Amino acid sequence: MKFKELANIRHSVRKFSSKEVEKETLTQLLDVARKAPSAVNFQPFKVFVVTTNEKLETIKECYHRDWFKAAPVVLVVVSDYDSGWKRASDNKNHADIDVAIFTDHLTLQAADMGLGTCWVCNFDVEKTADLLGLTPKQKPVALIPVGYPADDNIPVKKRKGIDDIAVWI
Repeated sequence: MKFKELANIRHSVRKFSSKEVEKETLTQLLDVARKAPSAVNFQPFKVFVVTTNEKLETIKECYHRDWFKAAPVVLVVVSDYDSGWKRASDNKNHADIDVAIFTDHLTLQAADMGLGTCWVCNFDVEKTADLLGLTPKQKPVALIPVGYPADDNIPVKKRKGIDDIAVWI
């Protein structure tokens, strides 16, 4: 699929079918996403792949939306600030930037594979960190529900125009 087409079809899915996402499919998804660029290729992140019923129930307590509870898989993307590259001029840690690049690759690859995803950032970060046993330097950045979409509807995306985002100098 051409990138332009993929960028146009990728959207936030909030209605999943009951079809199981096979481990092999998830492994292929993660294999492509791990090839995303990161600062100095440090890859300062972990992905917790939540698939078992017991763990899904606990992680789904961190975001209280009915549609989220129907997802057969939840990926928890975590920044590791101890292993992030820091820019010398201002000591900016690029861990969250690298996580965002990784997650974007992951969601685009998922769309290419016929899977639906949604970035969930408004969740209980502290509870999620406790459930996963994270260190103080590891922070959950996003919950990514993954599953086969229940329908084929691709919503119209509302986006700013080029003149609203580009500054030509």
